[in-house]
Amino acid sequence: MKNYIPHVFAATTSIFALATAVNATSDGHAASDETIAEQRHNLAASTDGAGFGPQSPRDIDVAAGDNHRAFEAAPAATDMNLCNIHFHENAEHKGGEFTTYAGNGDGKGYGTGFKYNNTLSAAELADTGVDIGKTSHGSLVPGDTIEVHYVYSSAQVTPGPTLGSCLSDSIMNPQLRVETQVFVLVNDANALDFAELAKVGVVDGLNQAMGIPSNTGEPVQYAGSTTGPGYNEKASPLQVSWSVRPQVAKVNILTVGTWLEGNVFDEDHAHGVRNLVTNTDLLSTISH
Repeated sequence: MKNYIPHVFAATTSIFALATAVNATSDGHAASDETIAEQRHNLAASTDGAGFGPQSPRDIDVAAGDNHRAFEAAPAATDMNLCNIHFHENAEHKGGEFTTYAGNGDGKGYGTGFKYNNTLSAAELADTGVDIGKTSHGSLVPGDTIEVHYVYSSAQVTPGPTLGSCLSDSIMNPQLRVETQVFVLVNDANALDFAELAKVGVVDGLNQAMGIPSNTGEPVQYAGSTTGPGYNEKASPLQVSWSVRPQVAKVNILTVGTWLEGNVFDEDHAHGVRNLVTNTDLLSTISH
């Protein structure tokens, strides 16, 4: 972590899986249904009666939730400072045009999540011949789905890497908001340019993401938490106001690769995803 983090957040090294990547299973096999069920059981057990607030990610098409730990919704993104942009391989949330389950993955956040539901053309899926965001978990390829998190803070901060960029010595408990957009990666020069989608500017004295799509459906707003596979068996203690767009947009995969080669957020790969939270005791009610 390059930025200073107040002591109150010392136990949390990441806001949305921005900590050290988890390792894949040693045998390369997918996690069993029993493993995922055990993780869900451990999450329920570790949070039972502990007073944690609502968690994320969730199915945005299902409004039900029994967690009534109230916190004030963060202001609109236009009234806050953008502090970080990063993305996860496969959508962490489920709903809208991304309800196709990718599978259990390695049980540690990779190879799981949700994919774009619709079909792509052979041209859109054509191999680029380029390794994009390559890690020990592989590279991004045409047809992959990503969930981009545009993170905003009520603190007086500037865009940068990790949670440290969202916090301030002056405000140790800032309000947090995440504007969320799911994209599908395509081999198409006419698709959206990720550099434009992740462009940062200043509007009325506030740092803003200038390229968040405005034509991908009315965002689903709900109260939740930080995400990432580190919270598969324990709850996140941080409160986040979420705004998740239900429709998927296509982005030119080569522009994603270019962005990963150098950006103010020090992002160079896609992050893993947290198991979908399904326990209604850990979910807020979505008000439509």
